[in-house]
This record gives sequence, C-alpha cells and structure tokens, in this order.
Amino acid sequence: MIDIQPLAILREIDRTGSLTQAAEQLNLTQSAVSHAIRRFEDRYGVKLWEREGHKLRLTLAGDYLLSLAQRVLPQLEHGATVIEDYARGRRGAIRVGMECHPCQDWLMRVVDPFLAEWPDVELDVTTAFQFGGLAALLSHEIDILVTPDPIERAGLEYRPVFDYELVLAVTENHPLAQKQWVEPEDLAGETLITYPVSRERLDIFTRFLVPAHALPRRHRTVETTDLMLRLVASGRAVSATPDWLLRGAKGVRGVRIGEGIAKSIHLGARTGDHPDYLDGFMELARTVRI
Repeated sequence: MIDIQPLAILREIDRTGSLTQAAEQLNLTQSAVSHAIRRFEDRYGVKLWEREGHKLRLTLAGDYLLSLAQRVLPQLEHGATVIEDYARGRRGAIRVGMECHPCQDWLMRVVDPFLAEWPDVELDVTTAFQFGGLAALLSHEIDILVTPDPIERAGLEYRPVFDYELVLAVTENHPLAQKQWVEPEDLAGETLITYPVSRERLDIFTRFLVPAHALPRRHRTVETTDLMLRLVASGRAVSATPDWLLRGAKGVRGVRIGEGIAKSIHLGARTGDHPDYLDGFMELARTVRI
C-alpha cells in the first residue's frame, strides 16, 4: 500500500514550487523530505523526480503519483473531518419511532429546525413500531420513542415533552356538550371511536370505563385524526381525544372525562452517553409547544 507521506510531499512541492517550502509546510526538515522520497523510490524501483539545476522535474511516475495525491488526499482529509464530527456527535443518524397517532404534526415542527441545525445527521421517522415501540427501542431498532405511555425498564430513560388532557370530543349540539364532565354511564348509548390500539392501552377504558364496569354501546377504530374528528362533528360518534387536537376544530367540543385524565408525551431513549445530535433532538423537542 502506498504511504500517504510521499503523496503529501509531491502535492506540497507542486503547490509551493520549492522543496524547502514544501518541507516547511509539512513541518519536516528538507533532509527528511528527501529521505522519504528516496525510500519510496527504492521500494518501488522508480524515480519520482530529476533535478534540473535548482528545479525539480517530475518523471512519469512522479506525475502519476502527483495526480493520485490530488485526488486521494482531499478525500482522506474530508474523511478525517467526518470522523472527527462523528466523535463530537456532529454526524450520524436518528431513528424515531412513533407510538402516538396524533403527534405527527407536532413532530414535523421539531424535524424542520433539527434538520437545519444538524445538516449532516440523517433522520428517519417510522410508525412501524406503533404501540410496540418499547421492544424496538430495547433492541436498538430505533433510537428515540415518542410515547404517551412510558414504561419503565432498566437501560431506558424518558424525558417529558409536553402535558395535555384527554377529553371526550362530541359534536357541539350533542347533549353531553352541555355537561361540565361526563360519567362512565354517559357513554352507554354512544359509539366510541379510538385509534387502533388494544383496550389495555387506552386510557378511556383503563382509567375511566373499566373501573366503573361500564362500556360504550359500540367501539370502533379509525387510523387518522382527521377522519375521527369528521365522524364526531357529524354526530355519528364520540371520541377520547387529546385536548390540543380540538383547538380550531369546527363543530366539535371537548368535555372533561370524569375528574380529568392528565397525560404527557415523553421521549424515550437508551441510557448512557448519547451523541450530541441525539441530545440536541430531545432538547429541541422540549421547546416546541403543541
């Protein structure tokens, strides 16, 4: 394998036009430069330059090695910068797993400034781990988990991002819209819409209906927030919805569920030293209000 030093020497000689100045630029003595070139010539059995008075004239082998140096050395120098950036946490990739259906709009408000601040960090957002993100985080398939239901596990840490309240979304002319809060039995005649999540992970069931031994008349699921709110506004159903989603929603009103169901969105990550860009993402997320 060709050593880098002869390449650097030939490039500096070409840049400065002088063996002496090239040696100064490389922080070498002139004899050290001559010795390095001689060692290369002896190893490969070629001459890299010939002297013409006080000037050096490159041979064909020297011309080739100079052209190689001009192509290769910038790439190696750039590579060194990249490695240093990795060591400082300036480059890398973040894989974000979403375990929160309605959080996508909020997350996009985090993504834009993050990409601007960390242009060399790749970002991937996936919903493939919806409501199974804990295992993905533990198995290193994702780096950050956005979740409203943090589950404590050894080796994981969670940072709260913002608080909200789960409310019952009803159409404005629904009889329940006039109540200050709803009771479990109020849902006995209602069609309840939720995201496609098991009942064991739905707060409307675990923290409100099941403890009271109550159930809605019908339970159905939809994938998107927009469809959910449209169905509520049409009077076809009610829905347990984060209060922030109802801001500006037409024809829909939020009613407190019992004494209130307080929630928080958290960002989960593995414990230990994090790259700067991962900490940067999590800190930035905490400044973006819903």
